[in-house]
Amino acid sequence: MRDLNHLNDRMKKHDLTVKHMNNTLNLATLGKTNILSMLDSGYRRGIELHNEKVSNNRYILNLIINCIRFCGAFELALRGHDEKDTSLNPGIFRGLISFSAELDSALKVHLEKATVFKGTSKTIQNELLKCMLNICQQEISLEIKKADYLSITADETTDVSAIFQMVIVYRYIVKDKVVERFWGFLKPKAHNSEELAECIKEQLDQHIGNATDKLIAQTYDGASVMSGNINGVQAKIKLHYPNANYVHCYAHQLNLVMANAASINRNTIEQASGLKRTLLDDVFIYWLTVFHSIMPHVDILYNQLQKRETDSTTVKNNINSFIKEISKIRNQMGTLCEGNIVQSNNKRKHRGDELKREAIEVCDNIIPQIKQRFDFTGHLVASNLFLADNFEKYDDNFPEGYFNETINVYPYFDSKKLKTEIQIIYSRTEFRTMSGAVSLLSFIQSENLTSTFGESMKLLKIIITIPMSTAESERCFSTLKRIKTFLRNTMHQERLSALAMLSIEKNFVMHIADFNNKVMELFASSKERRLDFTFKNF
Repeated sequence: MRDLNHLNDRMKKHDLTVKHMNNTLNLATLGKTNILSMLDSGYRRGIELHNEKVSNNRYILNLIINCIRFCGAFELALRGHDEKDTSLNPGIFRGLISFSAELDSALKVHLEKATVFKGTSKTIQNELLKCMLNICQQEISLEIKKADYLSITADETTDVSAIFQMVIVYRYIVKDKVVERFWGFLKPKAHNSEELAECIKEQLDQHIGNATDKLIAQTYDGASVMSGNINGVQAKIKLHYPNANYVHCYAHQLNLVMANAASINRNTIEQASGLKRTLLDDVFIYWLTVFHSIMPHVDILYNQLQKRETDSTTVKNNINSFIKEISKIRNQMGTLCEGNIVQSNNKRKHRGDELKREAIEVCDNIIPQIKQRFDFTGHLVASNLFLADNFEKYDDNFPEGYFNETINVYPYFDSKKLKTEIQIIYSRTEFRTMSGAVSLLSFIQSENLTSTFGESMKLLKIIITIPMSTAESERCFSTLKRIKTFLRNTMHQERLSALAMLSIEKNFVMHIADFNNKVMELFASSKERRLDFTFKNF
């Protein structure tokens, strides 16, 4: 503008121009309009090409994830002796990838031409396994947060590399069904109650945080480090989680009962030193007959104790049935010895009545030990309230003792409402056919009686959530031995837990919605990748 004398007139004239008005509007909307959407078609085409590459990359990655999942689910070793392209023994994973490439042209082209990301290295395997473990643990954590109550089972062992391993299994109810979920193998800093308890609390804090009342039970074997009343792991956990009552594994207790009963007959143990001579000995054959009549019932009870869906009420019924069967065998011992006089190898005569007396002593040892070791006291006494065989008797004479003890252990119940609900259950004949707490809970829910029996449902869920044994932990250790073998003894902790998760929880993994997509998203976002796996939006 050179003519300053006419500046004011020119400005007024300029204010009325279309160009000035458009520029004013652009200034006012600067930053509010999606500039990318106003760019030319070239930009859009670039995004389309990028997304096409991402789709192809994710397709290849999806196939690689499926191969890893297959190996993990069937506990197959991924790594081979020599993983070079020219190797004759590249391992199951690379062999499976090569086989898949013969059936899929896109994968074959990728393996032949890929220079940046082939996806078959041990590093990629470990990263994908870590992502799979994280996704599974996230899903388990979400389930735990939705559950009303939680219990924990832990056990420890030494693997083939002489590394101390502790396994954690969670038990809770999902959609009216009790589940036991493997969480992982952990390596505590030391094998003492302080470090073990701290390791367990660190894992629990991820799920329940300050909701310390949610943990209602903890189950371990009978080792003093785990079960000690003063300095054991269970005592230290209970200080932080006041409702986490300790349950000694009932499968271990049954083993102790039978070991003690078998040790009574010293003659049998002494004769077992010479196997061939023992098998020909009449006294040994007699004792073999005695235990042959007892052990099938022990085997049935042992299998019932190790069921995932068992509960304290069901166990109580099973134990009562076991005691009845052992009592019958005790009363029938006379028929095994009737008119039977045997001669042992040392030429000493044993009369039938002596054998009968010793056999009855074995039964008399089993029955009181079973009653003592499986005595439902404290937190488990609530199971006595739901023994269907006693409902008719309880209808006439309400079990005040069991009820009051239950309220003392769980004071947060509405005692009046709970008592009324239980009295109704006792009085109705349709409830007397229930076989355990699980069937009773299922009946209440299937008949839409959840509001009517609200307090009873809470108590039933607690009973069901309490684990009866560490059988699931032992199953996890069996998987550990199959995965970490003498030839695979350098496996690090995360890879071990991930492979165990894919094997132990294969059904759970299969039902996680969009599992592979979630793994790919986590894999892509964990760090900068040399290959694109993330879509762009216009």
